[in-house]
Amino acid sequence: MPFVRITLAGPPPRDEAVAALQAGVTTLMAEVLGKRADLTAVVVEGTASGAWSVGAVPVAVAAHLVATITAGSNGPAQMADFIAAAHRLLAGTLGAGLPLATYVVVDAVPAEAWGYGGLTQAQRARDRG
Repeated sequence: MPFVRITLAGPPPRDEAVAALQAGVTTLMAEVLGKRADLTAVVVEGTASGAWSVGAVPVAVAAHLVATITAGSNGPAQMADFIAAAHRLLAGTLGAGLPLATYVVVDAVPAEAWGYGGLTQAQRARDRG
């Protein structure tokens, strides 16, 4: 099921902000993309201040979110809705200082190329069908 990596730059986020991002993105994965919340893994990582730039200019605060899902499991409209909602979550949690170049990516991986518990998503689909 889905794996979400959120990378942040700037001051280390408070525990409450990390928890809000983890809970918020898990809810979005379930409600917008129809993924199982109990199998949604989320990691929030930080990078050193000054290590992130936009247009070759260092920024004080930045975020990047990548949600990995199985290819073909969601349509373009669902992914667009997720991207918009995830951006609102990042901005609402981290503040208005996020640069315009705050990217949210839905990485749709072929079912044969990833999985969990030792089985690919393709194997799981065959076992269900």
